[in-house]
Amino acid sequence: MSEFAAPMPVLARYAVMVDVGYIYAAAGELLFGTSSRRDYRVDAVGLIQAVTKHADELFRGELLRVYWYDAARDRVPTIDQRVVAQMAWVKLRLGNLNARGQQKGVDANIRADMEALARHRAITDAVLIAGDEDMVPAVEAAQAFGVRVHLWGIEPPYGTNQAERLVWESDTVDVLDAAFLRPYFTRNPVAEQPRPDIQAVPSPAQLFGERHVRPPVPLGRNSHVSATGPMPRLGPDRRHVEEAGEHVAHKWILTRGADNIRDLLPGPILPPVIDKELLVEAEKELGQSLRPYQEAREWLRDAFWARVHREFGINVGKSRG
Repeated sequence: MSEFAAPMPVLARYAVMVDVGYIYAAAGELLFGTSSRRDYRVDAVGLIQAVTKHADELFRGELLRVYWYDAARDRVPTIDQRVVAQMAWVKLRLGNLNARGQQKGVDANIRADMEALARHRAITDAVLIAGDEDMVPAVEAAQAFGVRVHLWGIEPPYGTNQAERLVWESDTVDVLDAAFLRPYFTRNPVAEQPRPDIQAVPSPAQLFGERHVRPPVPLGRNSHVSATGPMPRLGPDRRHVEEAGEHVAHKWILTRGADNIRDLLPGPILPPVIDKELLVEAEKELGQSLRPYQEAREWLRDAFWARVHREFGINVGKSRG
């Protein structure tokens, strides 16, 4: 037998622990641009089955159960939560939902269960779908008892939706993307309709009919623009992108230290890891994704380097027109 042969894999016994508030809000933001549950419906049973299947594909072993951490007013389960509670191999854990719609007690339930399962050696691995930094002590406690913690997150539309330290402390990290989630989330048409008890105010188009219809746009012989098609999506504002780049550079100089930033000189190429961090930080500040806009990413890098060069008194001539 070769000394370099891989050891036989150890059978795992794992639990899947889902912060429902996180997965619903993050998926809503990704798919519909809103985190309010009133705006979409969720096929919780289908979602749980999909998550369980994904875990089964990754782990060689046995599922202990899925823990489904949600909240309800006075801890009285909704109809959907009652359906989940009746599923095989699923344990519903309810925190309280206060008058402002905030969940209370959910994080504590997750921490208590994870630590208890690890302490009693009921599991070898835990899949945690969550984003809150409050989960870090539970992760560390479980690891102290020899449990491997696998953090799953929801693909963010921009920036990040998980605490950086939670990502660091976990043993592995996985992402559930839009294609995985979309079959189980449906936009709620009721959220887009006016309330029946409020009389709708007619729009100008309804009042004046065809009197003010926009005339068709004349098209040239070689034009490929449709007069009736949607307006093109506007990209990010250059000034705002450059401000974000300078601000991230300034913040890093203060928090990471001038010596660490000096190691990046002379530029203009950033190491891939640092370049990704710059992009994530800027997207968080801007509240929008820059990934579809290559030109905007170049503005961001140029502004970052401009601030760094000023910090260290470096004059760099621009070759671009």
